[in-house]
Amino acid sequence: MKSTGNTILVTGGGSGIGRAYAEAFQKLGNKVIIAGRRKQILDEVSAANPGMEAAVLDVEDGASIKPAAEALLKRFPKLNMVLHSAGIMRPENLLSGDDLATAEATISTNLLGAIRLTTALLPNILKQRDGAVLTISSGLAFTPLHLTPTYCATKAAIHSFSQSLRYQLRNTKVSVVEIIPGYVQTGLMGQAQAEDPRAMPLADFISETMNIIQTQPDVAEVIVEKVKFLRFAEQGGPEKYNAFFKSFNEAMMAPH
Repeated sequence: MKSTGNTILVTGGGSGIGRAYAEAFQKLGNKVIIAGRRKQILDEVSAANPGMEAAVLDVEDGASIKPAAEALLKRFPKLNMVLHSAGIMRPENLLSGDDLATAEATISTNLLGAIRLTTALLPNILKQRDGAVLTISSGLAFTPLHLTPTYCATKAAIHSFSQSLRYQLRNTKVSVVEIIPGYVQTGLMGQAQAEDPRAMPLADFISETMNIIQTQPDVAEVIVEKVKFLRFAEQGGPEKYNAFFKSFNEAMMAPH
């Protein structure tokens, strides 16, 4: 994929990783549209970044995605790239039997939202000279955190979906790039995560991943150094992986 001269839609662009990527891509000379549920926040972010556009989009609401995408493409017919950054991460106690609403919201937002929006935008992206679909999975797609089982499952599904989509688009000029974050200082799970010294500073994460995107135009998976221990944990075989899974989950439960 090329990193400049694009018209790119960034979902979840009002905060966290989404906003940071929107600002980083705009600095490279791309036309950036941020999307999210809260118009006021989108307007604040676009006002702070002159030239950035905004569009209200709730990816959890499946019925709204197609008409919202059609309206978006009327405004920006040259749109050739989408970055799926919208997502939620909530703890679940599977033993309680009362977390089904959390699971359904997580699947609708993290997985179905990305699939539905890709389906709505892909015909237009294919019409452009080149294009890209950027997904955001997680190191937890490969080594799950037991506190957030559905979140981890959706990210594993995003990894699988990205691979299949990439193969189906292999004879086109549309790239599929999977970004794999580790534990990053954002408000995804509240202020504690944003301030956790164990988490990678957001600015460092964006800088490292953008450098990979800019210098490796054929990259399929954008993997920062600090997530490799999760991404490749299974390479040691089942016994070592099981031991690592246990120690990792225990460490994440420890006070800090």
